[in-house]
Amino acid sequence: MRGWASKGGFGLPRVGGWARHALMALVLSAMPVVPAAHGAESPWDAPGQGNPLLPGYAADPSIVHWQGRWYVFTTLDPWGDDRLGLWQSDNGRDWTFSTPDWPTKAAATSPTSGDAKVWAPSVVQGRDGRWWMYVSVGSEVWVGTAPTPAGPWRDAKGGKPLIPANFIPGYHMIDAEAFIDDDGQAYLYWGSGLNWVNGHCFVVRLNPDMISFDGQPRDVTPGHYFEAPFMLKTGGRYFLMYSDGNTIAGTYQVRYAVGESPLGPFTEAPGNPLLATDADKQIISPGHHAVFRSGGQTYILYHRQGLPFPPADAAVLRQVVVDRLDVGADGLLRRVIPSHDAPVAGFAPRRTIGLTWRAVGGGDGLHGPARAGDDNYATLWKPAPGEAAVLTADLGAVRPIKESRLLPEYPTHVYHFRVEASDDGRTWKRVTPDQTGHGSPIIVSHPVRARYLRLVFTGEAALWEWSLF
Repeated sequence: MRGWASKGGFGLPRVGGWARHALMALVLSAMPVVPAAHGAESPWDAPGQGNPLLPGYAADPSIVHWQGRWYVFTTLDPWGDDRLGLWQSDNGRDWTFSTPDWPTKAAATSPTSGDAKVWAPSVVQGRDGRWWMYVSVGSEVWVGTAPTPAGPWRDAKGGKPLIPANFIPGYHMIDAEAFIDDDGQAYLYWGSGLNWVNGHCFVVRLNPDMISFDGQPRDVTPGHYFEAPFMLKTGGRYFLMYSDGNTIAGTYQVRYAVGESPLGPFTEAPGNPLLATDADKQIISPGHHAVFRSGGQTYILYHRQGLPFPPADAAVLRQVVVDRLDVGADGLLRRVIPSHDAPVAGFAPRRTIGLTWRAVGGGDGLHGPARAGDDNYATLWKPAPGEAAVLTADLGAVRPIKESRLLPEYPTHVYHFRVEASDDGRTWKRVTPDQTGHGSPIIVSHPVRARYLRLVFTGEAALWEWSLF
């Protein structure tokens, strides 16, 4: 979603306020992607890469910056969840995960709801100072409100959808995105197609209450539109950005069209697509984006497929990444160069990674133990089938270690584990009782002096990163 537009520049969220986001939808395809060869320039699995931005599977990001803190609202993968994900950070690099109380699949349901999960949050701050969320649940659009981006979020329509699933028959009523123009007038954009074809985009003025329509919706579908609209204003013109293609087939991409009014008509701009698959870089199906500003620079926040793609179990697993978005001398958007490491002005230059350690033990090349210490959220430690779920860290010498911070593969799952320590790598002692944890990060206190520390899991085990302090 997004918020107030600024004259003569990008209508974007700014420090101290406003917001943005939009979309969701997928399935999976047979476009095999394997790990990039080492030695290639900036490979996806190189240590320290800045993309993905978030340590988890997430999609359809909406980002706001308010009172010094960043908030990213997301769909949770695989293919949605009964809740949304909310990631918060004070420095743009270290993120803490939670799930807002609203919406949930159970709370946002009506006689017209379908079986689709909670998708595509779009968050904006209104003229009244309150925050508004437009979100797809059961293939219809619901609206909620809160005093702060962190909540508490509550239904704003009395238990009814703003846009029921049968509002415009034949089209998918999802991916609502709000835009507030320079004059304070709010607009809502939404719409998709069925079976990856025939997407249509609709727009309507919102009344000042933010939960009702001022007039009838208009069909403003530009060429090559499928879903995930996002309105951007720059240079006095209105850029309707959107996604096209099939995310599970590797053809998903971002395009845009230009109009003289937020109600259109919109004409596709030259130079499309704006952002597309780059198989050589193993960047697959980028789309459903938001736009924001930080440190005087404009960025596009979007999801793309997690790697390797497609996963062996055919799950829909996407990750959120960020890249620069620039305007050319002609006033049009320049093509986005997707990357695995895009520094963001105003964000911390790197994550807080703690002590240096070396992984000890087995594992396959793709998910080996070193992946949990490489400061790269694209790579994952996971024990090989039949292998003990044990991850060992060698700190090189006996030293004090006060706590562990674990970034698990799925922050909504529950993990069972204990922490053990050793001076020589042969004789071990427990330094915690059996632990049960979920979220991201999972913080475990264990003040101890040791050279080696190990995590011993019971049941599910997989980590993006393990940081020691």
